[in-house]
Amino acid sequence: MLIKSWKNSQLKDNDVTDEQVYHDRRSVLKKLGFTGAMTLLSQSAVAGSFDWFSKDETPAFKTTPLNFTKAKEQLNPLTDESVATSYNNFYEFGTSKSDPLENAQEFNVDPWKLEVGGLVESPLSLDYDDLLSKFSLEERIYRLRCVEAWSMVVPWIGFRLADLIKAAKPLSSAKYVSFQTLYSPEQMPGQRSRFVGGGVDYPYVEGLTIDEAMHDLSIMSVGMYGKTLPPQNGAPVRLVVPWKYGFKSIKSVVKIELTDKEPPTTWNILAPDEYGFYANVNPNVDHPRWSQGRERRILGTGLNAQQRIDTKMFNGYSEVASLYSSLDLRRFY
Repeated sequence: MLIKSWKNSQLKDNDVTDEQVYHDRRSVLKKLGFTGAMTLLSQSAVAGSFDWFSKDETPAFKTTPLNFTKAKEQLNPLTDESVATSYNNFYEFGTSKSDPLENAQEFNVDPWKLEVGGLVESPLSLDYDDLLSKFSLEERIYRLRCVEAWSMVVPWIGFRLADLIKAAKPLSSAKYVSFQTLYSPEQMPGQRSRFVGGGVDYPYVEGLTIDEAMHDLSIMSVGMYGKTLPPQNGAPVRLVVPWKYGFKSIKSVVKIELTDKEPPTTWNILAPDEYGFYANVNPNVDHPRWSQGRERRILGTGLNAQQRIDTKMFNGYSEVASLYSSLDLRRFY
């Protein structure tokens, strides 16, 4: 499988977030005792500077190196892989930043089934091997901006969402694309308990407009840092939409459906006054409980591993602005 280097990101080696940090960001909240979904969001936004990171976890799940042709312009040295595999939001495995690492290591990714249907001529059913071999894989280094006002930079490996949709031959009546995460309470403790899962009504669902889904920046990721995704990052396949807040990039996807109606989305259902359908990164529209004008860029561990920077419109991906030229982005947030 060929992995191409995505040049438009214009991100350099020292822009890549330390991978340990990417996966370990909620450990401090667990230590401080914050577990409820709404408490978690409000506290994490203002207490981010107190995050601590640890490397004492040894994941049982084994990722697999992807077979690819390396790009001519190498991005080495990459940051420590353990950072990005111990600090993440995946409420299906718990609301603390360290919960996904601790609770997802027995998660089954093979066999897997990803169904693509709805308003299409040729519905698709992809198994685990299809996800890794059916489409041309590319490496794309994207900025990730969380709604909690922290950010990272991650080298994803995946294929264009547009290629997947085109393979299903969408009908002209399709206006939106809906996504659904696996529902497996026996594997996901957050789905067994609303307390553990942050009060979310599972399965997790998300959605994009058809134009957003077909944009070249939107990808389905099957790997990161040169290897297949670990379960705490959304294995075996997840959405990555870099100009939107991170919660839009739904993990462990099993169903994609094209529709003519705006689909429901999990956080909009849970708190519609705080989380809109579009969820574009917008420093001019604050969250009701904190500013979105600045962010905490997490780059690694240690005292100098984080930076306070200004948030850019669309997370810096100005090429998507034309998608919203007719919308009032304060109303359609």
